[in-house]
Amino acid sequence: MRFTRPFSIATLCALMILAGCKEEQAQQADAAFPPPQVAVVTVKAEVLPLTNDLPGRIAATRTAEVRPRVSGIIVERVFEQGSMVQQGDVLYRIDPKPFQVQVDSAEATLRRAQAVQMQARQAADRQEQLRKSNVASAQQYDDAVAQLAQADADVGIADAGLASAQLNLEYANVTAPISGRIGRALITEGALVSASGENMATIQQLDPVYADFTQPATDLMRLRKALEDGALIDDSNAADVKLLLDDGTTYAHDGKLLFSEAAVDASTGQVTLRGEFPNPEGDLLPGMYVRVLIEQGVQKDAILVPQQAVQRDSSGRAQVYVVNDENKTSIRQVTVGRAVDTRWVVTDGLKNGEKIIVEGFQKVQPGGEVAPAEWTPAAEALSGDQPAEAAPAKTDEAAPSPDGDTAGDGSDAAPATEAK
Repeated sequence: MRFTRPFSIATLCALMILAGCKEEQAQQADAAFPPPQVAVVTVKAEVLPLTNDLPGRIAATRTAEVRPRVSGIIVERVFEQGSMVQQGDVLYRIDPKPFQVQVDSAEATLRRAQAVQMQARQAADRQEQLRKSNVASAQQYDDAVAQLAQADADVGIADAGLASAQLNLEYANVTAPISGRIGRALITEGALVSASGENMATIQQLDPVYADFTQPATDLMRLRKALEDGALIDDSNAADVKLLLDDGTTYAHDGKLLFSEAAVDASTGQVTLRGEFPNPEGDLLPGMYVRVLIEQGVQKDAILVPQQAVQRDSSGRAQVYVVNDENKTSIRQVTVGRAVDTRWVVTDGLKNGEKIIVEGFQKVQPGGEVAPAEWTPAAEALSGDQPAEAAPAKTDEAAPSPDGDTAGDGSDAAPATEAK
């Protein structure tokens, strides 16, 4: 026990001297290696339109099948297939001769009835004069009045028969019931058609057109609940809709939402909605597949971050690196919602005004100090447009020098590769 205390004191002194040396070396190392530079973005709450991308198909606003109203032989096809026709234009001509004969017969029947009517009227007038002179009996006068009434009825029947014959003669010219683009001819000259029989052609009105699209009923219920809870704002422009064509391009003309079905399809659980779009150039054709972008509300205080700022841990959970006021970093678990262009909507985990790291993840340790610089998306996009062969040169610039110093451009290039 006599030699234990001196030995322990000596050991303690040696350890203190060693610790001081290590601390001095660490300070020298810190001086030689400054905090790594990272690109950060400040989170800002913004008003975000809630736009849904839904599948749909184009339908004509009006569709009419051209059908004959009388029976007969087709003697002429007047229209050009695939052309635009106006309401009332003659499309087919049915042989008019039988109908002209019916008109002539009806006209003769009417003239005969009119002659009988004139004779009955004259007889009734004579009987009326004779009755006033007490020469004719009341029975004779009543018979003359009845014969005049019967002659008037015969004239009415003959007149209706003539109108029917003239109408059939008019129906021998098959006309367009609506204006629009007519399709192919389904009946040729020489064919026998019957009244209200086969379809001869189809006309579709293509300006404007309908876009019928579907949305899950659960999404509609969620939107209504969000509006009731105040998470969404009902915007007056929420009924505006846009179209994405099958090749990914945006249709030049905006449309409007007409209605949504009051029932849910039992087989699919979808609700059908209909929008109307102008089609002056005729680019939209019935049956065409489209994507409908419909704005159904506005989300207030939405938090959006660049997609490359969101990392994933080993379990697949989303996380971001947060930089505090002292430029110290920490890992924050976040909840990611839908994607808007090149950004994620963060529904939970971030607040307005916080800073997160976008580039430079491989040089950051949780709790470590960093040198933040504001991230510029324009520069990032510009660097992304560079050709592939320029990438190795940029990687060489990013390599640290032997004395540990790292070029500013290199520190930006490496995090970009990491984020991707």
